[in-house]
Amino acid sequence: MKRSLAFACAFAFAIAPAAAQAPSKTPSPGSAVVAPDYVPVHYQPDTLPAGIYDISSKETLVRYTVIHMGFSEFWGTFPGATGTLTIDPKNLAATKLEVKVPIASVETTNRELNGELFSDEFFDGENYPSMHFVSTAVTRTGATTAKVTGDLTMHNVTKSVVLDVTFVGAGNNPFTDKGVIAGFNAQGMVKRSDFGLGKYVPIVSDETKITISGEFIKR
Repeated sequence: MKRSLAFACAFAFAIAPAAAQAPSKTPSPGSAVVAPDYVPVHYQPDTLPAGIYDISSKETLVRYTVIHMGFSEFWGTFPGATGTLTIDPKNLAATKLEVKVPIASVETTNRELNGELFSDEFFDGENYPSMHFVSTAVTRTGATTAKVTGDLTMHNVTKSVVLDVTFVGAGNNPFTDKGVIAGFNAQGMVKRSDFGLGKYVPIVSDETKITISGEFIKR
């Protein structure tokens, strides 16, 4: 009996280092786990599955850029966008894009400025809680690029703007192995004074660059 117990203890001692080095099969809390049967599938603009895609709010960011005092570039962000993209590569002109951006999500280099932008001195977020873009025309300009014209409503003013859109990539979802994810970048220019947001012009530039990094998930 003692001999058997000693052997068991020796065996446990021998395998302990190897067990300690073996990777755990149980993921740590919050870690991402790729679907076990995941096989990468990638799509080009012409092979992207047609349908309705919802914005992935966590992975989408709207950024604006102005020139401060003519000396430096200053930018802020608007996370939390929502909306849909309806697209058929065989009929790109019929593409529809609708995006809403919450004003309350505005982020800059400091909280005091965040509050000023949300206040009635600028966006007046209490009365106009979101920006809204609705496309009116889509024109292909290259293998992975297009111009998207649409109506931007901000601060209760609607103006037509043009976005230069670039297809970044698309494929199946590695975390569920189901569904399709597509990514696009877009850039455009607006005059903020056109929307009643002209405070500090020209100390802070009127011309404002809009940059959007958007991720969409097919329904």
